[in-house]
Amino acid sequence: MKRTALIPAILLMPVLGFVAVQALHTRTITATQAASLAPAARVHAKRVATRMSNTATAALTSEANASTAADVESNKRDVLDIRRRLMLGENGTYIGEILGERDSALARWPERVTQPVRVWVGSNPSIEGWDPSYPERVRDAFDQWSNLGIPVKFTFVRDSTDADVHVSWIDHFDSPISGKTIWARDSKWWIVTANITLALHHNAGELLDPKAIHAIALHEVGHLLGLDHTADTANIMTARVRVRDLSEADRNTMKLLYSLPPGSVK
Repeated sequence: MKRTALIPAILLMPVLGFVAVQALHTRTITATQAASLAPAARVHAKRVATRMSNTATAALTSEANASTAADVESNKRDVLDIRRRLMLGENGTYIGEILGERDSALARWPERVTQPVRVWVGSNPSIEGWDPSYPERVRDAFDQWSNLGIPVKFTFVRDSTDADVHVSWIDHFDSPISGKTIWARDSKWWIVTANITLALHHNAGELLDPKAIHAIALHEVGHLLGLDHTADTANIMTARVRVRDLSEADRNTMKLLYSLPPGSVK
């Protein structure tokens, strides 16, 4: 994917944008992102769209206070001001690439500080190569993103039925990926629920070591929070993951995303 300087184009020609998602007339959509840590190549799953499940709707309803705050903020959206803030803050980020992938739209979670996002991290000792430290490595990935100071905190729950986010494990994917994230949003582009699936083996059979599992988890949690891929391989959010930690551009892009309201900037 070629890196594009999209934000100046948005300011000049609001209709400009790369069509990356299907326009919706309903309140819900699900987007799929996938990540893997292959030695030579990183291939991600195609984004898919579908209706939000009853579970997602229930999760949204149970967060009445957060949803109300989100609606208030969305109703106050000033697109010209958002474009100005994007232009001022884009340096050192890959926010333009995200806008290119999303048809000039941003997706993120509502503020979840007083009511943290509930995350259930499963385990699967029956998979060959399982390491008991893997769930903790995933929880650490959530905390690394949250500790950037964004208005989203996570709490880890034991009961999967009480979670907004589910993390599960499989032996491998049939395609050359090692992680997949599916999130659901409402009509205003607020993310409301998500599922992450992580593999212990690459599809060719190679066992991924604990550091690789942590890197994949960082990548997938980045997707869960609203980031998309970047062409720069120095970042954890590149489609071909080659690093093990967050870059300055990863941090700056996440902070900029969570300083802005979601939705189209056309």
